[in-house]
Amino acid sequence: MALKDFKVVTFDVVGTLIDFEGGMLAYLRRAVPDSTVTDEAFLAAYRAARADGNTGAYPDDLERCWHVIAPSLALPDSDALAKGLRDSVAAWPAFPDSVEALQRLRKHFKLVTMTNAQTWALKQFSETLGEPFDMLLSCDDALCEKPDPQYFAYARGRYEGVWGFTQADNLHVAQSQYHDIGVSKRLGITTCWIERRHGKASSGGTIESAHTVPDYHFHTLAQLADAVEAGR
Repeated sequence: MALKDFKVVTFDVVGTLIDFEGGMLAYLRRAVPDSTVTDEAFLAAYRAARADGNTGAYPDDLERCWHVIAPSLALPDSDALAKGLRDSVAAWPAFPDSVEALQRLRKHFKLVTMTNAQTWALKQFSETLGEPFDMLLSCDDALCEKPDPQYFAYARGRYEGVWGFTQADNLHVAQSQYHDIGVSKRLGITTCWIERRHGKASSGGTIESAHTVPDYHFHTLAQLADAVEAGR
């Protein structure tokens, strides 16, 4: 099946379209300007905090994460700093190619978010991305978070009910092997991996997992848009 033959593209948002790592690191440098903590050390501590089994709803959970990260890296700890990390999501940037690539893709497909972020944060992200989506789905809507298969079933029910598309019409696009690529592939959904950390030595802020070979693999969203326009 050629890329242009899909009808609906579902997107992970944080890490695929929104540069959460850059956003958090920018907050760290603003909030604690004299910190000598390296980018990789902070991201590794964040990754561990998000994978420790005590997570709450995201990104509200960033407050808890700061309280976990700060003592481990000798950073100052306070409720104000923790809330500041949570609130920083409003300033998290899109990846440089996201806005333009989404505008190109929306000419060919219905675009749907499938984010583990709460609705309040998704609204911020959608504004940052130029409001390109035909349907906004958050963890508040699905009442679960990826990699729970129920999220994918919920999304399918929504786009089938509104537009009549089936799972065979769906391309799922994401960066996270853990949250998206592995489970969507197991569910039989055609899957496109946007490997945002290509060429980087570590997994940064992304929870690590076994590698699943996707149906499509690009390093940027712009490369996906190029492939669609080329008729691949």
